[in-house]
Amino acid sequence: MPHWKTILTYDGTPYNGWQIQPSLPTVQGTLAQAIHRVTGETVLPQGSGRTDTGVHALAQVATFSLTVPIPAANLHRALNRALPPSIRVLSVTPVPEDFHARHSARRKTYEYRILPGCDDKDRICSPMLAPYVWACRLPLEFASLQQAAAHILGTHDFTSFAAVDPDLTTRSTTVGNAQDSSYPPNPVISTEAVHSLIVSSAVERPPHFASTPTNPATAQIVAPQNKLIPTDNTRTIFHSFWHQQEDILIYRVTGSGFLHHMVRNLVGTFVEIAANRLHPDDIPKILAARNRSAAGPTAPARGLFLVEVLYTEAEITHAEAEVKH
Repeated sequence: MPHWKTILTYDGTPYNGWQIQPSLPTVQGTLAQAIHRVTGETVLPQGSGRTDTGVHALAQVATFSLTVPIPAANLHRALNRALPPSIRVLSVTPVPEDFHARHSARRKTYEYRILPGCDDKDRICSPMLAPYVWACRLPLEFASLQQAAAHILGTHDFTSFAAVDPDLTTRSTTVGNAQDSSYPPNPVISTEAVHSLIVSSAVERPPHFASTPTNPATAQIVAPQNKLIPTDNTRTIFHSFWHQQEDILIYRVTGSGFLHHMVRNLVGTFVEIAANRLHPDDIPKILAARNRSAAGPTAPARGLFLVEVLYTEAEITHAEAEVKH
């Protein structure tokens, strides 16, 4: 049975996240519909991570199996013809049957993008840019962002930066040698049930870029909840740094795995520090607290991008060389 690895890029704005949902447009559901149109087969592609509503991907990885052989180039071309412009397939390659987009992953990289100081009359966020950045009203001190980001390097318990989720105990799956509780495990589901979900999710998609208008002047971050999360939330962070491209501040983080909302909660806390509401040296204290209420608020979804998922030692070596440059 041919087993396929696809790398996708998508604009998350028109979708209710990755995971298929009845009567709602999702990336997984839209990809499953495209595969069905092209091959006639009903499959549920498995992603490397289930991005939330409004989160984007530069290189999401998905795997699925088909019963009939098809040339990779033909499948690649046909899927892009069947998919909307907001989702593009970058590559399609055959892989061994035991390769899994999420379980086989060893490292993931995310980026978060901020346009700071949008309360200033001389700085506005273009409507063309608004779905892809956090238009933050506050001016931010770049040096403080860098200092704060450096504190999370290494292996730590990130409970303070995990989403408070009543179903968290069921959301633990393996990523490489680490546990990644970013998303619940893929359900065991029958072909009939998959087909029903694919059909029910085939609602009319909103136009490209259609979403609730973003008003940079009123952009807010979500307040944390004061609850303790009783689970093993230890992760290893290999890279954590900020850089700037023109007016945009970009946070880049690579880790063995990430908890649900972890990157957004880190960014929300870093912004509190860069706005002089907290100090960079508070990060170790927040980590030690193991309590979500100790950290800052959750940054908006729209600034977050899944950038890269690595599976082999060769891929990791190449990525490390890129970081050094």
